Amino acid sequence: MNDSFQNDPVRFGLVGAGAIAQAYAQAFGQTTKARLAAVADCRLAAAEAMAAASGGSAFETAEAMADGADLDAVIVCTPPVTHRDICCDMLDRGLHVLCEKPLAIDSAAAMEMISAADLRGLVFTMASKFRYVADVAQAKSLIADGVIGEVVLFENVFTGRVDMTNRWNSDPAVAGGGVLIDNGTHSVDVTRYCLGELAEVQAMEGHRIQFLPVEDTAKMFVRSRDGVLGSIDLSWSVSKELPYFIAVYGSAGTILVGWRESKYRRTGDSDWTVFGSGYNKVEAFKRQIENFAGAVRGDEALVVTPEDALASVQVIEAAYRSLSRGSWEPIVEPREEFAA
Repeated sequence: MNDSFQNDPVRFGLVGAGAIAQAYAQAFGQTTKARLAAVADCRLAAAEAMAAASGGSAFETAEAMADGADLDAVIVCTPPVTHRDICCDMLDRGLHVLCEKPLAIDSAAAMEMISAADLRGLVFTMASKFRYVADVAQAKSLIADGVIGEVVLFENVFTGRVDMTNRWNSDPAVAGGGVLIDNGTHSVDVTRYCLGELAEVQAMEGHRIQFLPVEDTAKMFVRSRDGVLGSIDLSWSVSKELPYFIAVYGSAGTILVGWRESKYRRTGDSDWTVFGSGYNKVEAFKRQIENFAGAVRGDEALVVTPEDALASVQVIEAAYRSLSRGSWEPIVEPREEFAA
């Protein structure tokens, strides 16, 4: 990698110009470390509109974009069932790949993608925006520093009322499942980040409100290798109306990571200590792009590793097994998978 590349922004192409791609487009406008050079979408008009805003080129297919644009990396923002084929094709063409969550609809596909990147020495991982929220990282540091003592319980809540009737996320053939694989992938990643490796999971489905072919409300219980119990609430049909999305309860205090404010209070404190200003979506996407660009340059390590990405797929797989069997299911962590 020459010095001129080190000083130039990493050139990205976006595969898909849907809702999540809009957030990436905004984030590219706030960084000098990466540039949106091209957009591909089967709806050419959508690709052209997004590309025009960034001064990039528009294409109707990912293949045409890879052949016709001068790129270093791509971000794949298409439905999950397409991820393996698109990512493997882009990797075959020598491009680094950041793939939106969920990485894949099964662990076999996820491992194929990771192996393709390893074979070619390319940077590859899953996008997981909540790992790039500054307050989440600060909460992790507070846990590690023992500020609230020994962690006993962990809670994550991603709930809201969203009409999923005509969205691909609720088509099991396209998405691989419902809210469990969709929002739950974020949940699994932040839970592993805060608690470490997970040992087992139990999932339950709530009452279906939207008459979808997939679950629209679900709950997961997880247990970490260190014995910490976690609960995860997921829904497209109800909102718990909570100001926080992560709560960590320790033997000596509590941490709350909120949408607008994050704080902790230790046993004996009369007041909460505020340590963050909450969730900023565009800032999280910006930090994610910059981290991936830094990894492409060789300047920094990925925040979300391929092993983290694979683990998220494996935990969700175990959750669906639990859902069908009605029991706790063991989780095989990536290090065990690779060792085997």
